[in-house]
Amino acid sequence: MGDYAGGGGGGGAAAEPLLKRARYRPNCPGCRVDRRKEEREGLPVTELCCMWLVTICSSLPIQYVFPFLYFMIRDLNIAKEEEDIGFYAGFVGASYMLGRALTSVMWGVVADKYGRKPVLVTTLFSVIIFNTLFGLSSSYWMALTTRGLLGLLSGMLGPMKAYASEVCRKEHSHLALSLMSSSRGIGLIVGPAIGGYLAQPADKYPGIFSVNSIFGRFLYFLPCLCISLLAIAAVIACFWLPETLHKHTEDTMLNSSTEAVEEPCSDLNAEQSGSGCLSLFTNWPLMSTITVYCIFSLQDMAYAEVFSLWAVSDRKYGGLSFSSQDVGSVLSISGLLLLIYQILIYPLVANSIDPITLVRAIALLTIPLLSSYPFMPALSGSILQLALNCASFLKNSFSVTTMTVFNILMNDAVSQDLRASANGLSVTLMSIFKTIAPAVAGVIFSWAQRRQTAPFLPGDHLVFFMLNVFTVIGLMLTFRPFYARNGTSNH
Repeated sequence: MGDYAGGGGGGGAAAEPLLKRARYRPNCPGCRVDRRKEEREGLPVTELCCMWLVTICSSLPIQYVFPFLYFMIRDLNIAKEEEDIGFYAGFVGASYMLGRALTSVMWGVVADKYGRKPVLVTTLFSVIIFNTLFGLSSSYWMALTTRGLLGLLSGMLGPMKAYASEVCRKEHSHLALSLMSSSRGIGLIVGPAIGGYLAQPADKYPGIFSVNSIFGRFLYFLPCLCISLLAIAAVIACFWLPETLHKHTEDTMLNSSTEAVEEPCSDLNAEQSGSGCLSLFTNWPLMSTITVYCIFSLQDMAYAEVFSLWAVSDRKYGGLSFSSQDVGSVLSISGLLLLIYQILIYPLVANSIDPITLVRAIALLTIPLLSSYPFMPALSGSILQLALNCASFLKNSFSVTTMTVFNILMNDAVSQDLRASANGLSVTLMSIFKTIAPAVAGVIFSWAQRRQTAPFLPGDHLVFFMLNVFTVIGLMLTFRPFYARNGTSNH
C-alpha cells in the first residue's frame, strides 16, 4: 500500500491512499484519471502517444503550406507583379492565425466547462473539412476564407497544453509538455516535406499523376489531402484519450465532507481557483510570461514566412532561387535534427540552466544567426546547403526551446480548473501576434525586394534586421520590471 503514496514520501503512507480514495467520485472522469495516476507511477504511454499524434495535427496545418504558398499565390493570378506575391501570401498565412485569435479563449472556456476531448475532436473535424477545401481552392479568396475558417475552429492548442499537464503525474508533466513541443518538431519535419514534395504532383511525377486528374487540376490538393487523412487517424486515436476534467454532481459523492472531496480535484489553493477566469488577468507571473511568449512567437512566425519566401525568390532579388522541393528538403532536414535535439540534448540543457537564463542566452545567439542569412546567396553548392541547413536547425531549435520553457512556466502559474482557459488566453494573444507577423513580414519582404540598391539595409538585410528587432524586444521583456517569476508554483 505504501507504493501508492503519490508525490511525497514520509510516514503514514499506508493510511494516505485510503484517505485519498475516499475523496474520489466514481462517475467523475477527472477523478478516475487522478486515481490512476496515484496508483501507477510510470508514464501513461498510450495516452502520450495519442496526445502526440493529435498535437501533430495541430502544427501541420501551419507548417506544410510554406514550401508551396509562393507558387500557389502565383498560380491563383492575384498578384499583378512578381514582387507582389509575398504581399498576398502574407495575408493567407495571417488568416489562419486571425481566426485562431478570435476563438481560442472561447475554446479554452468550453474545455474547462465541458471537457478537453469534445474540443479536440471538433478541431480535428475542422482540419479534415477545411484543410481539404483549401487544397481545392480555385481562387485567392477561397484560399483566404478556408484558412480563416480553419483557424476559427482550431481550438486544440490551449486545451491540449492543459491536458498534457493533467494526464501525467506531477513529476512527468514537464516531459509531457516537452513532448508537445517535440511534436512541433515533427511538424517541422513532416509538414514541409509533405508540402514541398507533394505539391504540383502532376508536374513532378507525371508517370503517377495525370494532368487530367484531380491532382493535375488542383496542384496543391495532394498535400492537403494527406494532412486531412492524418487528422482522421487522430480522431480515431481520441478514443484512447481519457477525459481529465473533473465533473461532479452531488449524487455521486463518496464522502459527505465537501472539504475532503475537493482537495484532489485541484492542485492550487482555493483562493485562486475560486476567483474565476478574470483572475488570469491579475496573475502577473502568468501575464508577463504570456507577453514575452507572444513577442517570441511573432518573431518565429515572421521568420517562417520570410524564410520560405526568401528561399524561393530569384537571386536577383537576394533570394536563393529554390524550388518548393528544395525548401521542403531544408526544413525537413532541420526538423529531423531538431527532433534529435529535443529528445537527447534539450532535457540536459533544461535541467542545468535556469529557464529564463536559457531564453536570454538563446535570444543573444539568435541575433548574429539571423544577421547571417542575407549573405548566404553569395554561397553555392554544398557549402550553401551546409550553411543553410545548420542555420535553419539552430533557429528552429532556439524557437522550440523558448516555446517549451514558456509553456511550462504558464502551466505552473495556474490551477487545473483554469489551465485550459489560461492556455486559451495565451493562444489568443499569441495568435493575434502571429496574425500580424506574416502579413507584416510579407509587406516588408515585398518592399525589401524593391530596394536592392538602398544605401542602408539593402534588400533582404532589412527583413532579417526587423526580425532581430523583435528578438531584442523579447530579450528586454525578460528582465524586471516587465517580467515576474511565479513564486508559489514549482515543479
